[in-house]
Amino acid sequence: MPRQLLTDTHWEKLKTIMLSFSIYDKPGLRQTVEGIFYRLRVGCPWRDLPVAFGKWNAVYKRFNAWSLQEKLRGIFQALVIEPDLEWLFIDGSIIKAHQHSSGGAHENPTAIGKSVAGNTTKIHMAVDAGGLPIQFSITGGEVHDCKEAPEFVA
Repeated sequence: MPRQLLTDTHWEKLKTIMLSFSIYDKPGLRQTVEGIFYRLRVGCPWRDLPVAFGKWNAVYKRFNAWSLQEKLRGIFQALVIEPDLEWLFIDGSIIKAHQHSSGGAHENPTAIGKSVAGNTTKIHMAVDAGGLPIQFSITGGEVHDCKEAPEFVA
């Protein structure tokens, strides 16, 4: 069994928040969430997710559906409680996108831009004085941090 991230206390708090976003408390919900956390922490492909978390395709479908419905962003914002705004730190990280990641025909806009390194995405994040994330945005890799900073300090 792979190492899990959530304690029982943390899970109960997170489950309450998830229920408020119309995520149903199905029998395998905790294992699905643990599978998502495991995949994000380790960085493995979805197909290599350990069987202990359930079928990889089911975990992927839940993650994808919650992402498209903005439920994960809402959960993130619900977890930000009383940030210490004495200091606000803003930084961005560039992630190289797969060569086939853009150009598909769909109506949803993608946050993939062209840069010297090819297709890239950039995660802009603001953290409080304690280093806890309080806000983020995802843009194309060519967008400079100072373009996103006004949204974080407003």
